[in-house]
Amino acid sequence: MTQRVRITWNAAPALRRTRTGALRGVRLAVEHVLQVSRRRVPIEEGTLERSGVASVDDASLMGAVSFDTPYAVRQHEDMTLRHDDGRTAKYLEDPVNEEAGAVRDIIAAQVRRELRG
Repeated sequence: MTQRVRITWNAAPALRRTRTGALRGVRLAVEHVLQVSRRRVPIEEGTLERSGVASVDDASLMGAVSFDTPYAVRQHEDMTLRHDDGRTAKYLEDPVNEEAGAVRDIIAAQVRRELRG
């Protein structure tokens, strides 16, 4: 006995939901990296820490974390500067590298959540 099955695949809704989940995941992921980075940023008055921003470009699905003070780059790159315990140069680069797995997991979880819904 032979059975026939006809399946119609409409990819547009699946792709749309995948993109929606990925966008939400990128937003959550850059906020996560910002939070981790803020715990390491050199602090004297808190200006550098408060200047941290997480942003997402919806069109490209790319996120960024930035700190915007005149001395942000020097504090990040100059390994000879002394900082309080727990505060360090490479306050953004290290968390980006260390949290790569968490970033991937956050985005994947949001895509899965959207596709299930």
